[in-house]
Amino acid sequence: MENKAIETVVNGEEVIEIDYSNIVTEDDTPVDNLFSEKQQRLLTESLYASWQPAEQRAFAVFANVGLFYALREPALVPDAMLSMDISLPTDVWEKPNRSYFVWQYGKVPEVVIEVVSNLKGMELTEKLDKYAKMGVPFYVVYDPAQHYGSHELRIYENHSLKYLPFDQTNFISLGLGLMLWDGEYEGLAAQWLRWCTPEGQPIPTGKERADAEQQRADAEQQRADAEYRRANAEQQRADRLAQKLRELGIDE
Repeated sequence: MENKAIETVVNGEEVIEIDYSNIVTEDDTPVDNLFSEKQQRLLTESLYASWQPAEQRAFAVFANVGLFYALREPALVPDAMLSMDISLPTDVWEKPNRSYFVWQYGKVPEVVIEVVSNLKGMELTEKLDKYAKMGVPFYVVYDPAQHYGSHELRIYENHSLKYLPFDQTNFISLGLGLMLWDGEYEGLAAQWLRWCTPEGQPIPTGKERADAEQQRADAEQQRADAEYRRANAEQQRADRLAQKLRELGIDE
């Protein structure tokens, strides 16, 4: 559906009023496969659970949300996108707040991620060109099934509205990186695309944080139990020595 704009003049200045009533912000189309659904959640949930940007910068990370970048142009729907220094609206049910309208937030996302499911997505052709022209600084294509060849992970950096291959996995300006990680997430063992620290440590999910906290608590309890046993054994030795001295008629 075409995005309609109404041009008016207020106090001698042109003002563009956008008619959101006919904009399709959600079409209830399901995700294409189980892996992609979990991959999208891993890329969003881990940041909200564990990431603290430098200088307490605000951020929002989205999965499968429409990215409207220009009037009269349909939205793109990236699998995940990260936008810095924005705050979510208080009423997300208002039509202008249901999707990522670039003119509402005043900026494009810093990172857009597409997960390849088949060759119909045009991740390396049409989408690459559109994300570049709208000025998204970093574009990531994760191709776990290698539909586009042997490279599973491709990262591009925007140079004058054109993408060039980015030869690293750290986004220095964000204090964040991406990595391929073999492991189990929500009961599914696979290779996953994950956010990581600049040092290459995965940003933990909420469950991973809880498990790590439990492991630390268990280790601390084990140390406390060992110290109690040591102190108890020491006391028993002291008691036996005192008893023997008393039997010998020797005062302590």
